[in-house]
Amino acid sequence: MPKEIKTTWGTITPEVSLFPIYYLFFIYGFVYILPYGKDLIGVSWFDWLRSEDGPLEWIQFLEYLISSGLAFLIFIKKKKKKSLNSVIWLLIATLSFIVAGEEISWGERLTGIGIDMVADFNVQGETNFHNLPFFHNYLLDPVFEVSCIFLGWFGWKRFKNLESLPSKNLSLFFLSVALFYFYFDISWASTTEQIRNDQEIFEFLLSTGIFLHCFRNFKKMKNNF
Repeated sequence: MPKEIKTTWGTITPEVSLFPIYYLFFIYGFVYILPYGKDLIGVSWFDWLRSEDGPLEWIQFLEYLISSGLAFLIFIKKKKKKSLNSVIWLLIATLSFIVAGEEISWGERLTGIGIDMVADFNVQGETNFHNLPFFHNYLLDPVFEVSCIFLGWFGWKRFKNLESLPSKNLSLFFLSVALFYFYFDISWASTTEQIRNDQEIFEFLLSTGIFLHCFRNFKKMKNNF
């Protein structure tokens, strides 16, 4: 049942989770101005959060890894393995595992061991594929935008019977990411200076949306047995 929010202007009953809004308000309204970061850790708290190999990126790795396991367990429990729902759960499990691996450059950030042939062509000099020049420069942002619009709006709107797709309640987790990347790309093509790249701040919402979707469905599946 939707939770009512009482305000000075009246009561609001949202049909979507407002966590993304609270999260962004916290990051940009509190963490952004939090003092003494440079004195304690050498950079501002905000820059630490959004940095490569920072805390948000590691949380994303864990969320994708757990989501992969949960989605695979849901697929295993499905009786009709060839149904569209089952195929989508298997796809979520596979893609989540791949993204988790890409987040930590397939273990290179932990072990220091990578594939030189891949790292030599990589924008960041690491063993991952999403930062290879062609994909990084031309495909990465459009993939984020299209997939997040599908997950945050088109999926639940067009395919209401597919429980394997995120529900309307999780819309803002995905649409916030699509909006950021769209605005980031438009600012690059505009006459003004391109906006700051806060991708880790927003990509955390994407991984959290996927995790919540998998966790809720796994919990629902367990309760039905």
